[in-house]
Amino acid sequence: MTRYADIPKPIRSGIVLVDPERGTPQRIIVLQFNPDTLERSLAPQSAGDQADSGGGGSGSGDKNEALRLKGPAQETWKFTAEIDATDQFEVAAPDGIHPQLATLEMLVQPTTAKLREAMRLSKKGTIEISPIEMPLTLFTWGSKRVMPVRITELSINESAFDVNLNPIRASLSIGLKVLTVSDLPAGHRGAELYLAHLAQKERLAAAARGGALSALGLNSGDIGLGRV
Repeated sequence: MTRYADIPKPIRSGIVLVDPERGTPQRIIVLQFNPDTLERSLAPQSAGDQADSGGGGSGSGDKNEALRLKGPAQETWKFTAEIDATDQFEVAAPDGIHPQLATLEMLVQPTTAKLREAMRLSKKGTIEISPIEMPLTLFTWGSKRVMPVRITELSINESAFDVNLNPIRASLSIGLKVLTVSDLPAGHRGAELYLAHLAQKERLAAAARGGALSALGLNSGDIGLGRV
């Protein structure tokens, strides 16, 4: 008979904010429930994208670039996260799920201290004020998917409230863009983390079992230059 203690505890997905200089975690956000589905999109950065206008291959691009890549593919993720205070009756929640929502919202908001500093510099007559830099954000989906990201979308649907109008249930639509070496300066910690993420993909691809031409109804002569 299987005991509950023998059942492995599921790993949660989440977000880690990292100090880009020291590499130390500043905050760890564990999603209450793992999303049921993930939508991922990869757009190849092909050097020959403009070589074909879509008609008959009469584009003006360099045809020698058709098989070349300019850099890593642009990868985006979308998923829905759920937060439900009623699922944690043993945890006191006088503010409902306000704290959890605020934590996620602050991923796309500068702090008041940084805003006040920008206002102070503006008041002093500083001509150019650098955009506010946020902590390095990592999205984690198990040990094989740890990647630097930028949040591109955060849509919140609050669906239940307590007697004080604190939200107690919500679903969040979250969009992420994976940051690559094309997005980050050389030597940046996020660039190194992306390379580690890409190296993990290479290891997984190398472990995949290759197919045989016979399964496609072909032999080596069917794809050789002698057939051209």
